[in-house]
Amino acid sequence: MGKSWKNAGKVEKAQQKGQIFTKLAREISVAAKAGGPDPSANARLRLAIDAAKKVSCPNDTIERAIKKGAGLLDDGKIIEEITYEGYGPHGVGVIVECQTDNKHRTAPDMRHAFKSHEGNMGEVGSVAWMFDRVGLIEGTKDGSYDPDEEAIEAGANEVSRDENGICEFFTNAEDLDAVRDALMKRGWKITTSELSFKAKNITELTDAQRKDVEEFLNYLDDMDDTHRVHATV
Repeated sequence: MGKSWKNAGKVEKAQQKGQIFTKLAREISVAAKAGGPDPSANARLRLAIDAAKKVSCPNDTIERAIKKGAGLLDDGKIIEEITYEGYGPHGVGVIVECQTDNKHRTAPDMRHAFKSHEGNMGEVGSVAWMFDRVGLIEGTKDGSYDPDEEAIEAGANEVSRDENGICEFFTNAEDLDAVRDALMKRGWKITTSELSFKAKNITELTDAQRKDVEEFLNYLDDMDDTHRVHATV
């Protein structure tokens, strides 16, 4: 009995790792398709490769993903970036960015996810008005510094720092690359640099309601085709 449980645990961990590798490979392919296969000239690709290596994603998986995105490997599958919108439990606005090779599978799966958690998937634009389109940069810097001063000097609009010393800088969407480059020149190690969505207003929730919402957001995040999840919380 105990042995079977342990084996089941190993299988589950392997499946989770496989899902992570699949998501990372898709981002690498999309990045290579958008900006070319040279990491030195494609910041999004460089960061995607770094993220993959950080979790020990196999090199051949990374190389295959780059070739696929660059059009050098034709396996008959095209990865598309699709955004879904809707209301989660308790009226929380949600935007889900997906990367999929089969939108006819992803759309019903996403609709079921909303419906099964007392939410409702809407049309394009149904909740987008609740968010600003922004540039998001995450990174760390050695030594002492004032986050607000760093943001001002780099041209960012807003900054926050968590307990682990990771800073989130928000920029105008069109300023993303310039602010990222300015931060790097100031000694920042950038781990994320991407267009994102930032809630204009936060939905007020009780502790019990927040638990429902977090369960829903975690469910979305664990779906195979999900790339990023944004919510008004």
